Amino acid sequence: MAEGKSVESLVAARDLLKTSLDKSRALGLELDETSLRLDTMDRRLLSLGSAFRPVSRKKCTFLAIGDHIDCAIRPADAVLKVFESVRELENSLLASPCSNLSCYLSTVRKLEQALRFLSDNCLLAIQWLQGVIELLEDNGMTNERYVLNLKSSLSILQDLQSSEMESRRDGGALSMAFDKLECEFKQLLTENTSATQKLQAILERLNTSDQLESCIDAYVDVRTLNARARLQALHLEYLESPTSQFNDEQIIESDLERWSKHLQYAVRHVFEHERRLCMEVFEKLGQEIWTRCFAMIASRSGIAAFLQFGSKFTETKKSPDKLLNLLKVFAVLDDLRSDFTQLFGVKACAKIQTLTRALIRDVVHGAWEIFWELSFQVELQRQSTPPTDGSVPLLVSFVTEYCNQLLGDKYRPTMIQVLVIHQSWKHEKYQEGQFTNQIYNIVKEIGLNLDSWSRAYGDRTLSFLFMMNNHNHFCNLKGTKLGDMMGESWLRAHEQYKDYYSTLYLKESWGKLLAPITQAATNLTAEEELIDRDLLKKSLKEFNETFDDMYDKQYNWIISDEDLREKMCQLVLQAIMPIYGSYIKKYRTTFTPDDSANRYIKHSVQSLENMIGSLFQPKHRKLGNGQSVTMNYPIDNMENVMASQLYLTLTAA
Repeated sequence: MAEGKSVESLVAARDLLKTSLDKSRALGLELDETSLRLDTMDRRLLSLGSAFRPVSRKKCTFLAIGDHIDCAIRPADAVLKVFESVRELENSLLASPCSNLSCYLSTVRKLEQALRFLSDNCLLAIQWLQGVIELLEDNGMTNERYVLNLKSSLSILQDLQSSEMESRRDGGALSMAFDKLECEFKQLLTENTSATQKLQAILERLNTSDQLESCIDAYVDVRTLNARARLQALHLEYLESPTSQFNDEQIIESDLERWSKHLQYAVRHVFEHERRLCMEVFEKLGQEIWTRCFAMIASRSGIAAFLQFGSKFTETKKSPDKLLNLLKVFAVLDDLRSDFTQLFGVKACAKIQTLTRALIRDVVHGAWEIFWELSFQVELQRQSTPPTDGSVPLLVSFVTEYCNQLLGDKYRPTMIQVLVIHQSWKHEKYQEGQFTNQIYNIVKEIGLNLDSWSRAYGDRTLSFLFMMNNHNHFCNLKGTKLGDMMGESWLRAHEQYKDYYSTLYLKESWGKLLAPITQAATNLTAEEELIDRDLLKKSLKEFNETFDDMYDKQYNWIISDEDLREKMCQLVLQAIMPIYGSYIKKYRTTFTPDDSANRYIKHSVQSLENMIGSLFQPKHRKLGNGQSVTMNYPIDNMENVMASQLYLTLTAA
């Protein structure tokens, strides 16, 4: 309604201006006629010139006024014509731009030009009319109707001069056209991301009209919603998990795997796509514009959440597992390094760069610190007690397997890269072999621990079994990454030590078992009447007691390696059974079947074989539900137990 009244006022003003211009033309004609009459009078009354000097001055004034009116009429006439064009263009913009975008944009451009031309001509006409009014007022014509009409026309022109400014205000024709173009811009973004040329055309028009920022905001809002929708489909709730939940290694491993895949997808598919669109749409406006748009989209879509989740791994307490997790995080970031540089290596992405650098710094420093402390942490375990069953300590199994992991293709290149970077930060050069030297130090500390633990046993036989088990464990590293690094000579040395301690074990334990029956067996070869039957009984009884004591003591001892266990059982059987079997056979023939001496035969040959064959096995215990569980830790539990043990010492350090 207000706009209709404004239009009516402008039309009335136009009619009034036209009437004023007509009257001004009439005034000009009258002034011209007056000038001619004065010329005639001047020729006739030349002799009386001195008496009529004021008339001459008035003639000059009228001539000047006529010139000013002529100069004012031309721009005023142009104003009327342009005003008609402006009204027609404004009516054309009432339609929606979606029907014919190029035509709509052309109309907007023409309207802007027409309004600018209207303003310029109004200013020119105003200046000339003001000059006419000043001349008339200076010559005492303040009450003349011509002056009043000119002032009215001047007021109308001043109103028309502000038409462009009014059109750009809220509710104005240009403002409404810009709003429609912004709506069309959003619609194209939402429905058809391939309409690049149309988007560029709208941007160019709005940029020319100083409306670019609102268009950028609209673009960022729409594309941010699109990027968020794609990322939310990945179910990224785990990114908000508190650091306190990172104590469960299974959860950590699962979340880390998801984070790796999701970050790669976000960078290489979501953010790369958004960057390409920004570059295509805003290309003509310059790099600064499209990089700023992309930076806002990336920030609002959640790139920071991915980086902050990675930082949570650096905030957990030190442990062997943390080192592996940090290496995984670093590997992911290193794999995406070129992508990050291409996407976020611009000035507009400074905040993202800061977050990324902080994450890399914390990951590298955290990984280096744990790796460099590993040998020291192994040394701290030297004060602990060795296994009571003579098996391979969990520390030895865990650390050797851990070193194999670090030496593997999955972690070794990353660990070396971390060391290189950390050394460069200290302005030092990474020395070749620095990584493997640290692994050597860890293995050396394990060896020193074993020597210390072997001396802690009160039973020499158990100490020999313990050392045999551990040297065999090192022998089994042949063909592994750690074994290859330590070399053949190292492996052969452990093979020799294994054989040495197995010999000592057999000699110290089972070698003494046969002494009673070996001595008594010589008595069985004598004449029957010379056989000392009491000695036979006593020797067999002594053998039984010694065997039972040894069996009871060694029943809980363990030989971890199955092949070594079978080999040692066979060696024991080969040493004992031939002598024992022969002794029992001759013993039976010496006494009658109903003789009470047969009660001294506590173990048959078969039962003795079975008992020896049952030795050194991993023992099982019954749970309440009837299920059984192994007494020595399986590999999966072993890692958790040793990780916890080293975790405590790493934390204490």
